[in-house]
Order: sequence, then structure tokens, then C-alpha cells
Amino acid sequence: MTTTPGPAPSRDHGGFFSGRLQARQRPVDPAREHLSVSEWLFRSAPAGALWLVVRLWIGWRWADASYQKIWGSDRRGFWFGGGAVKGFALVGVARSHGTQPEVAYGWWAAFLHNFVAPNAAWLAKVVSLGEFAVGLGLILGLFVGIAATAGVTLNVTFMLSGVAWVNPVYALAGVLLMLAWRNAGLIGLDHWALPAMGLPSHPGSLFRRR
Repeated sequence: MTTTPGPAPSRDHGGFFSGRLQARQRPVDPAREHLSVSEWLFRSAPAGALWLVVRLWIGWRWADASYQKIWGSDRRGFWFGGGAVKGFALVGVARSHGTQPEVAYGWWAAFLHNFVAPNAAWLAKVVSLGEFAVGLGLILGLFVGIAATAGVTLNVTFMLSGVAWVNPVYALAGVLLMLAWRNAGLIGLDHWALPAMGLPSHPGSLFRRR
């Protein structure tokens, strides 16, 4: 009885492509593929040096903006009376009218008119202290993911009110730091804070029962 020989198996001759012939034969499953670039950026310790540069830059910008509102040239409009916040809210309301409004959402214009403007005095202090906390957290590398989330929230509120300025760039940097919350603060206080705090599903050393 004779058998018909099947196709000869692919031979692996070593070298650069060694072991890759078999890998090409399996179907590609996007859910299981190893994303080496994103893994390196958002998980690896060496990438912490890259995020340190981003943290210091945007953290300093937030801290400087807060300083001007509390102690600097903008303190009259923010820390004393909140006139700048009230004016900001009223301008946003005005920008919601017309054929091509800069404030595109009526619910946001209503929020500015009914909540922000009447409460501008204490909201101005909240904004000032919030910017200070964001800047300090990013500079020190303490809970970078939380600090970046708070910064992006402020950027979004400004952009919803029709103010672009530096907010799109700050928001982009903030989103990247949010994604890199595991390693962005490794060259900083998160090196000790994250292992101590842990996650809700995996408590850190401060919450583990002996």
C-alpha cells in the first residue's frame, strides 16, 4: 500500500527568523496579542523616566496657575471674591447663543448660569486649591493617576465653556498619565505609595491582615 506524501513541513534554518515560521501559522487573535509598545509605555519601570518629564512639565504649569490665583496676579479674581469665575461663567453663557455657539451644550450653559455664577466665590477657591493639588501630586509623583484625572476634569470644564487655549494639550498629557498610572510615579512617591495602598481587589501592605 502506497501513501501520497503530504506537503513538506516548513524548515526553520535558525537566524533572525528562527521560531517565527510556526508563529505565522496560528491565526491572529487581537485580544491575545502582546502589545509590546503599550506594555512598555504604561507598565514598565524604565518608561517612568519618560513620564517624569511629562509630570514635571505639566505639574509645574498647574502649580504656577494655582500660585497666580492664590498669591499672584490673579488673586483678586479668584481667591478674593471669585469675580473671575463669575465672569468666566457669564461669558460661557453668552457664547451658548447664536448660529454657531462656542458652548455647544445647553445643559452646560444652564449649569454655568444656575450653579457656577451664583457660587463663584467658593468655587474659585476650590479651583485654585484643586490646581495646586494637581500640580503638587504630579511633581511629587504621588497618586499620579488621581492627580491626572482631576487635571483632565478641569481641562474638560474649560473646553466645554468654550475656552481652548492650552487645555487640549494639557488634557492629552493628562490622559496619557492616567493610562500610565502604574509606572508614571515610580520615580516619585508612588514608588512607595502604590504598594502600600494597593487596589480594592488587592489591598496593599497598609490594609493586609496579618
